[in-house]
Amino acid sequence: MNAQTPALPDAAGATPVMAQFFEAKSRQPDALVFFRMGDFYELFFEDAERASAALGITLTARGNHGGAPIPMCGVPVHAAEAYLAKLIRSGFKVAVCEQMEDPAEAKKRGGKSIVRRDVVRVVTPGTLTEDGLLDARGSNRLAAVAVRAGAAAVASVELSTGEVECMTLSRDGLASALASLGPSEILVPDRLFADETLRETFKSVGGLIQPMASALAEPAAAEARLKRLYGVDTLDGFGELSGAEVSALGLIAAHLETTQAGRLPALTAPRRAGEADVMAIDPATRTSLEIEKSLSGGRDGSLLGAIDRTITAPGARMLAARLARPLLDPAAIDARLDAVEWFCERRPLRQKLRETLRRMGDMARALSRLALGRGGPRDLGYLRDGLAGGEVIADLFTHPEPLDPPPPAEIARALAALHPLAHAELAEFRRMLDEGLGTELPAQTRDGGFVAPGVRAELDQARALRDDSRKVILQLEARLQAESGVALKVRHNAVLGYFVETTAKAAEPLMAPPLNAVFIHRQTLANQVRFTTVELAELDARIAQAAERALAMEVATFEAWREAAIAVAAAIQAAAHGAAALDVAAGIAEWADDVGASRPLIDRSTVFEAEAARHPVVEAAVKRAGNPFTPNDCRLDGAGVAGARLSIVTGPNMAGKSTFLRQNALLAVLAQAGCFVPARRLRLGVVDRLFSRVGAGDDLARGRSTFMAEMVETAAILTQATPRSLVILDEIGRGTATYDGLAIAWACAEALHETNRCRGLFATHYHELAVLEGRLAFVANLSLKAKEWNGELIFLHEAGPGPADRSYGVQVAKLAGVPPAVVVRAREVLDRLEREAGAPAHLDDLPLFAASAPEPERRGPSAAETALRDLDPDSMSPREAMDALYRLKGLL
Repeated sequence: MNAQTPALPDAAGATPVMAQFFEAKSRQPDALVFFRMGDFYELFFEDAERASAALGITLTARGNHGGAPIPMCGVPVHAAEAYLAKLIRSGFKVAVCEQMEDPAEAKKRGGKSIVRRDVVRVVTPGTLTEDGLLDARGSNRLAAVAVRAGAAAVASVELSTGEVECMTLSRDGLASALASLGPSEILVPDRLFADETLRETFKSVGGLIQPMASALAEPAAAEARLKRLYGVDTLDGFGELSGAEVSALGLIAAHLETTQAGRLPALTAPRRAGEADVMAIDPATRTSLEIEKSLSGGRDGSLLGAIDRTITAPGARMLAARLARPLLDPAAIDARLDAVEWFCERRPLRQKLRETLRRMGDMARALSRLALGRGGPRDLGYLRDGLAGGEVIADLFTHPEPLDPPPPAEIARALAALHPLAHAELAEFRRMLDEGLGTELPAQTRDGGFVAPGVRAELDQARALRDDSRKVILQLEARLQAESGVALKVRHNAVLGYFVETTAKAAEPLMAPPLNAVFIHRQTLANQVRFTTVELAELDARIAQAAERALAMEVATFEAWREAAIAVAAAIQAAAHGAAALDVAAGIAEWADDVGASRPLIDRSTVFEAEAARHPVVEAAVKRAGNPFTPNDCRLDGAGVAGARLSIVTGPNMAGKSTFLRQNALLAVLAQAGCFVPARRLRLGVVDRLFSRVGAGDDLARGRSTFMAEMVETAAILTQATPRSLVILDEIGRGTATYDGLAIAWACAEALHETNRCRGLFATHYHELAVLEGRLAFVANLSLKAKEWNGELIFLHEAGPGPADRSYGVQVAKLAGVPPAVVVRAREVLDRLEREAGAPAHLDDLPLFAASAPEPERRGPSAAETALRDLDPDSMSPREAMDALYRLKGLL
């Protein structure tokens, strides 16, 4: 949390309103309490002090408590989302304490009664659902971890869409599993949080870590909460959940009970996954490869940012999820690739599909908000438009006649979920919204005006009375004049409401029979007399109540529609998922067409064969700059049948080693995520674990130097890589003394070859490792080429067999702008080292640095200098001096 839970002041002697605050705060002591008071959410005591500092708003005081002013700050209700977002990003939890009744209702209980208030939700990073608090194209998951009988489990929920999943795995796999989810919040039993090793694992993933009482993860309590969450009597319908999975899901259920204040979200049944279903990618590798976000933290510059051509927010989230968790089953991967290839071959249909998707709303998130009581009329509009778009999409694939051959299985499943005829209850729900919802929809139910005319006759009457009251009054005025024969007016004031007014002389007939039976005397003034009638009094009451009654009827209608949406939640979620799947397949096909990507061949071998492959992110960047990208081949045979399984990669800095390393790792991610790849050809035996250690960085928060961080990550690779893994290592051992570093690099290369027996690319500047090609059976040398031309270093960016002959470090230093004196000195030292086999004992007779600095180049005077020397300022007129000055400037 952002800070330790503050101690509450003693509630003794509190006013009734402050007593309400103390009661709400006692239920959520670690949260900031947003206490509703009219049009503001107020915060008090230390909550106010912490919030004012985080939000940059004024801290004031309200009344006194315990003999001291009460610190207070507040935010307007209408702008609360923006402040909530800032507080959540700052690591706070916020308990929203709402007014549960109208102040007028409170007054009916007595003059000193106060408005009833209650906590309606607790806002935490993993439980956000509002559009204003979420990234539309990014997921926001709440995860939970449990360990039982030595087995670990991770469960997660995307509350904004209702997706739930769980998986059983080893304790060692927790980091990879959590990193693949990228949760905003992680629920951890306090006994696990006390384990320092596990705590470091949780911190490495990111997101708020929320310790919870271990009792909440006990099997019986967890199972009971899970049943309440889903409203079922047994969990048998969810498959054979392990004890650890039930505990993890029970933690989520407990957290939702607390934060949602009894509101049940519309959740899917838990989808079970396993450690053997997805490629394991640890947090360090994800950071190194910039899969979902770049090192700067944004999508730009990441793999996801480079390939994302999806149209919809749900499609973008699904693509991100697929890249985060590449599959291991070749059949499942091929099913995704079939869909992409099918759209690649049907560009016109793909374009029509994408145009239709562009008009569809985010049905999954709209449904979740409605289920949790946070939705509004626009959310119903998103469902209406989304279901209508689904029908249009289904028609695209069946009219004027069904496609022949039919689309592959993944597309067929998506179309089945979208087709209205497949779900009679969904078709009825959509018809109800088509007929009932208006065209201009407000964000909030309280704004009204969203029910279409003709849906409810009494609503239309109330609206007519509300909107046309002046016309109704004029009609009544004309009729009363005609029936009485008296010149009168119907007027209104705040005291009497509507009344009939006429002059004292004209009022006489109204006060005599038979008109006095209709006109009831109300008030006599100096020159006017005022009356009312039964009809006018009733009309006055109806007009006064018309707006209130109209809104009440609209709210009731909205609630009926909301309940109807929840009743068909499963079908809506399936339709939303189907639309997203079509968006992803069509989007990948669009990207493949743009960049010339091809379909990879996936099998269960241990082969990695890439021909003319490119780095998708770097290629996009160099093309924007108007430069070509140089493709490269890479061949690794994990079985050691047709070639090497470990390549020692050498070459100068800036030659493209890091790009080459990363591009091959990203090919594996793309291929197993079910995407086409930027290569002429790729054959890939599924990679079970991907490791990448490219680039240097320290971990000062945990007291680790750059070299220590490198060694920790290397240790994880050497202990976890299997023969099916792909390992990318760059410059292992460079952070220590030369011989120590060489020894570490040498030993690591041997271990990867002999013990792990994995496919790997091992980049290094230790050229001594080149001899491993002759010593180890399945090691080959590979180098990024460069050449010198007329004293200049030219990078070819081409990978070819054999080791690099030199590193060209001094030339690279020169290109980087190192001062010439330093470059010359470096050449002198390098020449001596190369002549004498690097023996440092022979460097003591090198001339001093200053002595070796090059003398400034001698040259003659410039034309400007010569012209300046010839000038005689004393003999020049002002005009001549000006001309001379311009002439000198021209010579420069």
